[in-house]
Amino acid sequence: MFEEDGKAQLILELRQGGVTDRRVIDVMERIPRELFVPEALREQAYENIALPIGLHQTVSQPLTVGLMTQSLDLTDRMKVLEIGTGSGFQSSVLSPLCRRLYTIERYRELSQGAEKRFADLRLSNITTRVGDGSLGWREQAPFERIIVTAAAHDIPPFLVEQLSIGGIMVLPVNDGRDENDQRLLKVTKTEEGIETEELGTTRFVPLVEGDEP
Repeated sequence: MFEEDGKAQLILELRQGGVTDRRVIDVMERIPRELFVPEALREQAYENIALPIGLHQTVSQPLTVGLMTQSLDLTDRMKVLEIGTGSGFQSSVLSPLCRRLYTIERYRELSQGAEKRFADLRLSNITTRVGDGSLGWREQAPFERIIVTAAAHDIPPFLVEQLSIGGIMVLPVNDGRDENDQRLLKVTKTEEGIETEELGTTRFVPLVEGDEP
């Protein structure tokens, strides 16, 4: 009952926070977020907050997940790249909304945990990789959509390169003045270059370049 009440309250908060896409709401209502947080924090799984998942990483605030997913304007024909698998919650929201999801995680331990959750939830259209997300996934490019769940200092050029013309990337960017001063950007790739739209402020862990230490 606690989980049902908590989920109902969370869905209400998502709607009030601006998540209006019915498809996104439906998916987030179905995904059991308690599977994506440490057992000790499961009572907080349906609070609208980010939660630690180990290795100095977090599972994003549900409202942020909903707004970023909605901003991608997905269809079930699209190939999507996600940078920062984490525990797999954002991936599990994306999976039913796209044709194929490729997701990169820097930490093998997190990637392996996410893979098990995807299997348990029978999400069969997700391919994982351990590596440096800022480099993207050149072999599978181009992507119609890219989502980055860690804050870069600028828009990563390799990711722009791997975005198809007309494609959309949603990512947090830290302009360097303040570690917590992050802007959520929607980047659209055109024949001439890129167009950016600011979606608001946010807070993510930093995007770290290089492989797992």
